[in-house]
Amino acid sequence: MSDGEVLHVKGRVLVGPEDVRDELWVLDGRVTYQRPSGESRTVRGWVLPGLVDAHCHVGLDAHGAVDAATSEKQALTDRDAGTLLIRDAGSAADTRWIDDREDLPRIIRAGRHIARTKRYIRNYAHEIEPGDLPAYVRAEARRGDGWVKLVGDWIDRERGDLAACWPGDALRDAIAAAHQEGARVTAHCFAAESLPDLLAAGIDCVEHATGLTEELIPQFAERGVAIVPTLVNIATFPKLAAAGEQRFPAWSAHMRRLHERRYDTVGAAHDAGVPIYVGTDAGGSLAHGLVADEVAELVKAGLPPLTALGAATWSARSWLGRPGLTEGAPADLVVYASDPRADTRVLADPRHIVLRGRLL
Repeated sequence: MSDGEVLHVKGRVLVGPEDVRDELWVLDGRVTYQRPSGESRTVRGWVLPGLVDAHCHVGLDAHGAVDAATSEKQALTDRDAGTLLIRDAGSAADTRWIDDREDLPRIIRAGRHIARTKRYIRNYAHEIEPGDLPAYVRAEARRGDGWVKLVGDWIDRERGDLAACWPGDALRDAIAAAHQEGARVTAHCFAAESLPDLLAAGIDCVEHATGLTEELIPQFAERGVAIVPTLVNIATFPKLAAAGEQRFPAWSAHMRRLHERRYDTVGAAHDAGVPIYVGTDAGGSLAHGLVADEVAELVKAGLPPLTALGAATWSARSWLGRPGLTEGAPADLVVYASDPRADTRVLADPRHIVLRGRLL
């Protein structure tokens, strides 16, 4: 598709869960429902806004920051899976150059992880002590795209199990600093122990959230705190537990329990009205391009297919402050051969991808 060419998309355009139209056009890189003059190229199918991976790490692998060529490959893998909007939930690499590439997904960055000293994966995070937390959060809020990422809990090797990383007063001051800068804060959390202080401090989102309990879930719902479960990542817990069994048996048993109840945890959160969004946690040790797998996992956890679909499209874009298929919006969309509302597995096989108005 060349510059200036009009693209006509016919079929069923899923503007929203209840808003279905017969066609749209892509003109000058934007969506329009007003028929333009002149000739156009036509593609057909079921149309969704570009998919969202709300927990992804472009520029990161299991050992830390990667080079630009590897980052590019990661971003292309996500794009080819239909993921056209990424919330990069922490990266040690500078990926701003991606913003200049019309063929790569749009990225909303949370800056670099902020972790307690020696309490996270090596080479990933700013590793600091609680007294420095507000200053680092403020700095990352200014560097990022409206988000900051904390490591809320991790294994405490002396304790031999998961433990919270930050005292409540440090969290309150840090999250207040982020909010003053106009940024939201999310936190990596596996266990339940770290969640009450994060809630009291005004956290906006929790990643993984495997530690949610019957007592905590209503508080998340009441405060509107979102979760991004990353169930494709939680599936790796048994392997991690087995690797740590001899040295950290309590931690291993804890990780297995969290894994065993993962679907019940997410299902209960949905039933209570907790906002849930799709994220894969790609980029550490997990492959990119797994957004369709994560949607399928949410369905297994009890989310209705239409809700799980929204968690990767309409709802997720609204939550992140990015448009969907509205009049005049940037034309980022994916076309499928059949109705993804009827079977979300269709998401794994995009027929056409349009990014920044270009048919790829």
